[in-house]
Amino acid sequence: MALWKDSTPGTVPPPSNPSPAPTYTREPEKTNVAPITPNPASRPSPRTELKESHIASDLTIEGKIIGSGHVRIAGRFKGDVQVDGNVTLDAGAKLEGHVKASAVIVGGELLGNIGNAKRVELLETGVINGDVKAGSLTVAAGSRMRGQVEFGYETEGRAKSEAKSFGNA
Repeated sequence: MALWKDSTPGTVPPPSNPSPAPTYTREPEKTNVAPITPNPASRPSPRTELKESHIASDLTIEGKIIGSGHVRIAGRFKGDVQVDGNVTLDAGAKLEGHVKASAVIVGGELLGNIGNAKRVELLETGVINGDVKAGSLTVAAGSRMRGQVEFGYETEGRAKSEAKSFGNA
């Protein structure tokens, strides 16, 4: 059944009874080998890339962010941010609240604490007014910070336990 009417003159309609195509049949081969079924554990798992949420520079938002993606703040945000991914605070942005993320990059102003981050970068334009607890901390010249800093604590715990095992502590 056609969805439109062919208005082109001189077209030849298809034959009403075309000859059927020849069919070939083949006996399946008999073997003593069991069919191979793929092991579900050997299949490559689908990659789950973390998406990035963006708060634009002309936005002001108050609330709480909890999730598994990355967050980039270019505007103003008042509230806590807790994500499995990274938090990036662009130059000119302002965040008032506590941050818990894998990596925190501060180029704007943060009024609050950063807790248990693997990595914190304080860029040249960045300002932190709060405490920072991280695995590593990178501070650029020209940045400002007021608060207590604790970094490298993961390796410090291992060093103390190794010293105790040798009887030096």
